[in-house]
Formats: sequence, C-alpha cells, structure tokens
Amino acid sequence: MPKKVIILGAGYGGIEAALTLYKKKKKNDDIEITVIDRNPFHTLLTELHEVAGNRIDDEGVLVPLRDIFKYTDIKLVQEEIVNADFSRKELVSKSNKYSFDYLVFAVGSEPNLYGIPGMDRFAFTLWSYYDAIRIREHIKDCFVKASQERDADVRKSLLTFTVGGGGFTGVEMIGELALWVKSLSTEYSILLTETRLMLIEALPGILNNLREKSSKKAMKYLTEKLKVEVLTNSAISKVGSSGFELRNGAVIPSDTLIWTAGIKPSYITETIECGKAKSRRILVDKHCETQYKDIYAVGDVSSFVTEAGPLPALVEAAIQTGENAAHNILADIRGKEKTELHPKLHGVMVSIGSYFAVADVMNRQWSRLISIVLKYLVTIHYLFGIGGFELIFRYIRHEFLHKKQVKTLPEKHISVLTLNFWLVPIRLFLGYSWLKEGIAKISEGWLNTTVLAGLPADASTGASTTEAGEKVFRIISDFTPGWYAWIANNIVLPNALIFQIIIVLTETALGLAFITGTFTFIASLASIGLIINFLLSTGFYDYNWWFIPAALCLLGGGGRAFGIDYYLIPYLMRLWRYFERNKRMKLFLFR
Repeated sequence: MPKKVIILGAGYGGIEAALTLYKKKKKNDDIEITVIDRNPFHTLLTELHEVAGNRIDDEGVLVPLRDIFKYTDIKLVQEEIVNADFSRKELVSKSNKYSFDYLVFAVGSEPNLYGIPGMDRFAFTLWSYYDAIRIREHIKDCFVKASQERDADVRKSLLTFTVGGGGFTGVEMIGELALWVKSLSTEYSILLTETRLMLIEALPGILNNLREKSSKKAMKYLTEKLKVEVLTNSAISKVGSSGFELRNGAVIPSDTLIWTAGIKPSYITETIECGKAKSRRILVDKHCETQYKDIYAVGDVSSFVTEAGPLPALVEAAIQTGENAAHNILADIRGKEKTELHPKLHGVMVSIGSYFAVADVMNRQWSRLISIVLKYLVTIHYLFGIGGFELIFRYIRHEFLHKKQVKTLPEKHISVLTLNFWLVPIRLFLGYSWLKEGIAKISEGWLNTTVLAGLPADASTGASTTEAGEKVFRIISDFTPGWYAWIANNIVLPNALIFQIIIVLTETALGLAFITGTFTFIASLASIGLIINFLLSTGFYDYNWWFIPAALCLLGGGGRAFGIDYYLIPYLMRLWRYFERNKRMKLFLFR
C-alpha cells in the first residue's frame, strides 16, 4: 500500500510542500499525494490590494490548482475540512473522512478582530479573493451614492475611506485606494478635496518590520504625496454602521473601514488538541513536525521558534517551512535522518500604489525604483516556480499591459489593446524582404565565393568592384566605429566565407520565420540585431532601414495571428512545465 500524504491547504506553504514532494520522490518511494482545499484556486494574498483597489482584474490574483499541479499525479480534493484528529490521523469534512500516514497542516490564517465590538459586522477584511471583490464593489457604490447625496454629513461619511492597521497589507491597501479615489472623483464629478483617506495604527509608527529610514520614506509618501491622514497611537475601540470610535474617545464618521491589523491561525486550530503557542499557532520542532509524529505544520499556522523568536507570518517563511516538511516526510519514508530547518529570510518589500515602494532586502535599503522592480521580480520568481512561463506572461499582462487604471502617459499608450491581425501584412512583407535578401546573396555566390572585403565602401550600398571586375561587399566604411573595424579586420575577414554563409542562412531563416509566424519574437530581435550590424559596417541603408520599426511592431505577438506561434508557443510552455515537473520530455502534450 502506498503511503498517503495529505496536504491540507493550498496556500504558499501547502503548494510548496506538494510540489517538493512530487519533484523529489522516487519510484520506489510509493507515496500518494493529495491536496485538499475548499477553493479550486490558489490566491496570491500579497496582490489582493490590487484587486480591491481596482488596479487589476479579478483573475490576476487567482491561480487554478489544476494549472499548478498539471502534469503531476497529485490528487486534488475540493472540500472544507471542519475537524482534524491528529491522534487518529484523520481529517473530517461535513460528508467525508480522510485518513493519512503523513499530514502537512497548511491551513493558513484569518483576520484577527481582537474582539473589538462591531468589527465583525461593520468592517471589511482583506484576506481572501472574495474580500477584495467586496471592498472594490463597496467603494464604487460609495461614490455612486455620494454623487447623488445632498446631505453634507452623509456625503462626508460616504467619502471617508479608512484602513485599520499600519502593517504591510494596510499600507498597500491605503496606497492603492489613494490612487483609485482620484479616478473615481473625476468619474463621478466629485471634488477630490471632499474625499478623506485615513490610516489608523495603534502603535507609535507604521511598517514596524522595516528599518526606520524605510518606514519614514513610506510615511512621507503617504502623507505628502497621497494626502493620507496617518493616525498613530490610535487604537480602534468600537465600530458602528456609520463610523468608528478610537480609544481616546474620538468618533470618526465613515462608511468604509478596512481591517488589516493582524491575523490569527485558521479557526480549525481551535478544535485541535495539540501543543500551541500563546498566539494559537501550533508548536513545531526544528523539522516543522508537531508533537504528533508524521504530522507537520507549516506557514502561518505553525509556530517555528528561532533564536530571534517565532518565525513571522511571511510568504517566504511559509515556502521554506513547506519545503522542509516535504523533505522530512521523504526522509522518514526512506529511513534517513531528517533535516533541521534554518530559515533564511531575505527581507521585505512594500508597494504603495504602482509608483512607489520601499524594500529592506539582503540587509540593504533600496531606492524607490529598485524596490518597485524587486517587488515584481519576487512575484515573478514565485509564479515561475509554481506555474512556469504561462503564469509569468499572465502576470505581466495584468500588471503592465491590461491595467484597469493608467495614470502616466506611457501607460495610457502601452495599455491600448490592438488586434494582432493587423500585424500580419507587416510580418509577411518583412519576411518576403528578408527572404529576397537571402536569395539574392545566394545568386551572387555568397555560399561559395569570398565577397566580403575591408576596403572603403560605396556610401550607399557597400558594394563595389575590384580592378579585376569582381563584385565585393565591403564591411568597413567611413561610418564604421573603430572597435567594429577591428572585429571586421581580425575576426570576420579572415573567416569571410563562414560569416557569409551565416548571414545568408540567417536572412533566409528570418524570411521563413516571419512568413510562417514561427518564433516571431526571437526573429524580430534577430532582425533588429542584423540591421544594426549592417548599419555599423556600411552606414545608413536607404532601402531597408524600415526593417527595424517593422520588427519592433512584431515583438508584441505578431506570430499569434495566422501564424504557427499561435500553436507553437503554448505547446512549448506546456512542454517546459512537463519537463520541470517530471525531469523528462514528452513530445505530445495537447493540453
């Protein structure tokens, strides 16, 4: 009988555990891996504020589990587990029971309301895809109502948007709101000065996990650039239908309070009899194992204690604990020694809207631009690990090409959607032109006779004849830079025939690639590179300079319309995913 391994929860830690188990297992391990989650998708929690703030489409934060585990034998079960009996090694849903030999308990966390009266009834939380949708639609509704409201006090309450909690999620949420509110004010003919944005924090400062300098930079951007009122040392004591009260007695009228000030382990941990920390997180040892043998807790639900204290509830921590649990399950199955986890957290990043971020990474504080880039790169790296190139391209499409809000002039033009069909004539003509160039050179004897020369060239074509009447193509002219002339004289000309063959084959291949729409992106880059090479050698060509702008146009998917790329690129991405999962090739993958 195979060993049954169940991963409960398809969050960051659970997915990492499942994929690590699959990739590292061997045929003789004989294990059966099952992932159980109540949703059919994985949620990118770190991007939820972008949906709530209407920056990206809903699907931008969702990754279907079937896509993540495609080309694996991991079983998926969509069901909500209501009880976990660790001593009996059994999970219980409303209608089924699941026994296991090994369990990775990765149920994650949920918002902590700290028992504040009215918080559960009148505040919004931001901890799920559905939360983000509710917030987005509520904010739209507030502007619709405010545009029709004549009562000044009611209108003021509708246009006061508050976020409770000055941590990562809270700061990112208020930053997203600040940008969206500007667009909504214009759309609904409301003066921007009528809107009020507030960030409430009980502690003396915001972003307390960052260094002081980064925290101050974020505070300055929020207050001076985005005009957010930041109230520190201001705990919320009570929430009502039309506002909330602070501990100092101040009452703030607001129809919108988004609560982001803290999390706690998932409710299911309340019924589990297992060693827990004061935070209700499940205690684990250095192997991420609970007090029960073969049962591991990872991510936000686990309390992994280091010399510096409990591991914080971060994505990086969830991934590392999930991976370590998977390795130790395999080690136990194989009768080998388990591996202790030595967490290596590289840092944290916070984005405040699309155009500002701070990052404390690798013990360094980074500039605004680099922080923004790092934030994107970290997400891209994660998505590549769980879904390959498909998820990266989808992420880029949502974040840069199909943004729902565009503020800068370049964004407004980049995000304009066009049909790839209109690129087909350009692609075909560029292909014809390159093929014509290659055929012409073949007829001129480039494949068997040396025609490249280094004497001064004719200013217009680079072609000339020798005293004996032989036609040659001179690759050095008055336009040629010194470094290029050195390469031509010392590398190209001594091996002229080889380079001639390369040029002919390249031009012919480019022609066929463009005509058939095959690897159009690569062909476009090669086309630009080849023309630049010619320009460096003999100067400006008045007859094929247009090859460069034409190739630039085709970089945006020119081969996807009436071209082989429509079928080839998705196939190659599937092929890569299969290879990455299974470390072997399978040529026929149809889905």
